[in-house]
Amino acid sequence: MNDWTKSDWRAKPRVQMPDYTDQAALNAVEGQLSKYPPLVFAGEARRLKAHLGAAGRGDAFLLQGGDCAESFEQFSADSIRDTFKVMLQMAMVLTYGAKVPVIKLGRMAGQFAKPRSANTETVNGVELPSYRGDIINDLAFTPEARIPDPAKMLQAYTQAAATLNLLRAFSTGGFADMHMVHSWTLGFAEGNGAEKYREIATRIQDTIDFMAAAGIDADTTHEFSTVEFYTSHESLLLEYEEALTRLDSTSGKWLAGSGHMIWIGDRTRQPDGAHVQFASGVLNPIGLKCGPTMTSDDLKLLMAKLNPENEPGRLSLIARFGAGAVGEHLPRLINTVREEGANVTWVCDAMHGNTIKSSTGYKTRPFDSVLREVREFFGVHEAEGTVPGGVHFEMTGQDVTECTGGVRAVSDEDLSDRYHTACDPRLNASQSLELAFLVAEELSNLRSARAKARAAS
Repeated sequence: MNDWTKSDWRAKPRVQMPDYTDQAALNAVEGQLSKYPPLVFAGEARRLKAHLGAAGRGDAFLLQGGDCAESFEQFSADSIRDTFKVMLQMAMVLTYGAKVPVIKLGRMAGQFAKPRSANTETVNGVELPSYRGDIINDLAFTPEARIPDPAKMLQAYTQAAATLNLLRAFSTGGFADMHMVHSWTLGFAEGNGAEKYREIATRIQDTIDFMAAAGIDADTTHEFSTVEFYTSHESLLLEYEEALTRLDSTSGKWLAGSGHMIWIGDRTRQPDGAHVQFASGVLNPIGLKCGPTMTSDDLKLLMAKLNPENEPGRLSLIARFGAGAVGEHLPRLINTVREEGANVTWVCDAMHGNTIKSSTGYKTRPFDSVLREVREFFGVHEAEGTVPGGVHFEMTGQDVTECTGGVRAVSDEDLSDRYHTACDPRLNASQSLELAFLVAEELSNLRSARAKARAAS
């Protein structure tokens, strides 16, 4: 799209974005951000796109996970480390099940803005503008806190840069060593209630031992002691996105410098809207959330706008229907993609369609519902002969109690113990790893079924 410019979105209808009251302050922040270095680089985004193209063919698998909304107050090196650690554990288990490389993509270093179902919220008869994430306003329920403040974009940039700096150090500095990661996984499999996962953990250990005996280990093989780790977020606050967009001198294309991958939410995917217009012109891989209201006609328009060259890895369709509804909606979208001959990577977001209110009044997500949606996603792809390319979870490495269920059996009554999220409930470390074991099982079963079908034919 040669005539695209990074400010074209301003002429399009905008939704889920704040109205800043101080235009001069907003202009000053945008000007300052536009001088800052990009947070990511074009070569990294191109490499991620190539990996996602492989996932679309079944030659890799995507694990995308992290915070619902990153918080300024809860920001710490420990929280980054803990989430990174759990994602490495999950990736190791998934690699074993899928028998292909697992792409590690964090909802990190940019996931600061959140769409909301209503513009206002009411507490004890007082109505105020909704909290839209720390990059926009504050969680405190006061009129002052809910005023959008453009200066918060500068704090978000600083936190994102610090997060990326630490992630890059963890990725290459020995923390990601395969033996260390698996020792953490073994600890989970030997824990209370997790015996059923011990067999997979033991098989992984046997494989590592065999490679070491053959002279292949972390001491001699760079790939076993380092990992590639990418970042992603919902591209919601377009003033921030535009200010960090840079021209890539190698390709002559524009890069969204705020993160390796950006995605468009189910609430902001209007084909003629501002968010689609912005995403259409950057070289990054793009995610598109597909909920129950996504029509075939809209999907055709969106694929044409977001991936006009039908480039593998450019567009990931992130399905989010809710447990029990996947069979109703996913097949028709798969048929639409098939009719168009489109290259896409199918990803399952099993979180956003499964949010309920618990008996104790907390917003939660039952672990069983999350798992059921994942299984339905795999089942539809098996029936259609298409490729399930990845999974997308809201999760944290911290020991929170926000989603019910799992081997440690978080109950409605337990939710109040450690309910720390500012927006949506997240899987804790134990639930995340348990889910990885169960997804690995699905991947392994799918591989076996397809191998048998090939042998029979």
